[in-house]
Amino acid sequence: MVGSISALPFNSDHIFRLTDSTGMFQHAKFSVPDPSKGYTTDDNARALIVAILLWTVYDQKEYLDLAYRYLSFVVNAQTETGKYRNFMSYNRRFLEDEGSEDCFGRCLWALGHVMANPKTPDGMKEACKYLLARSLPNVPALQWLRAKAYAIIGLKHVATTQAYDYIQYLSASLADSYKKHAIKKWCWFEDALTYSNAVLPWAMFIAGKVLEISELLSIAEESLAFLEKVTFTDGYFKPIGCQGWYSKSGIPAKYDEQPLEACETALAYLEGYASIRRIDYLAKAKTCRDWYLGKNSLQKSLIDPQTGGCYDGITPTGVNLNQGAESIISYSMCRLIIDGLACEGK
Repeated sequence: MVGSISALPFNSDHIFRLTDSTGMFQHAKFSVPDPSKGYTTDDNARALIVAILLWTVYDQKEYLDLAYRYLSFVVNAQTETGKYRNFMSYNRRFLEDEGSEDCFGRCLWALGHVMANPKTPDGMKEACKYLLARSLPNVPALQWLRAKAYAIIGLKHVATTQAYDYIQYLSASLADSYKKHAIKKWCWFEDALTYSNAVLPWAMFIAGKVLEISELLSIAEESLAFLEKVTFTDGYFKPIGCQGWYSKSGIPAKYDEQPLEACETALAYLEGYASIRRIDYLAKAKTCRDWYLGKNSLQKSLIDPQTGGCYDGITPTGVNLNQGAESIISYSMCRLIIDGLACEGK
């Protein structure tokens, strides 16, 4: 119980339901997996993080088996140049020669996270190191802000001089973008708030702490405060809608509210707490977690009590009752990490 929000015991059934021998399906029709939409490396990389979290918390072999399956998907997705293909059809054929930079960054995030977990088996750690070593030469060429941020989040766990140098390079680029676009009433890295916004301050907290640069920590704190003003209302979290976003000269789109945003915003607050020890960040992270449980604009839970799945968001007409991969991954990651902190008494 958190305030007036009651959480059912964590249920991993839908994770298994969405997963076959290849990996995790991208979409579902209501609670039923939709093979016609295939798989993505994006989802399987992040599902790998969830599987390792489950293995760490519950110590059950079925979760470690999931982690091997998802990591195998990522192994198969990597190209000879160290990048990653993203979309795969149901017949196990990749549909592109190379995926997006965001996909690349999320793979680095997952590989770094899994490699750094003390409970990860040695062979799996070595596989992550191998994939990362092949990927790292591509880091300096990243152009997109969120890809750079995800890369920093992953490189945090890579204890090498090269990783340190890349964090320095990428964070300097993000800082330059912030200085270029930020004004008194718009403390942000670009002229619009779109998707995965919180990964930008999240990455800057990491960089500021790793590099011991106070300016980066200040940018992280300022930008997260700006994001908070836009997304926290009447005591609950309301992410910017994906149908229109929020441009510098406009107003925030109300819908659709996406589960991804609650998770990444919560994790940004937790990183902020780890970096600058602002105790209020822990409560705000829990407020993001509670978005899934009913502390949201509809005052309805996004978790299906029958399946354990997470609905795909909040639309102008109510809850989107589909239960796709990104939704259950986001909820599971947020819930497991924050509940883990609660168990530690933080």
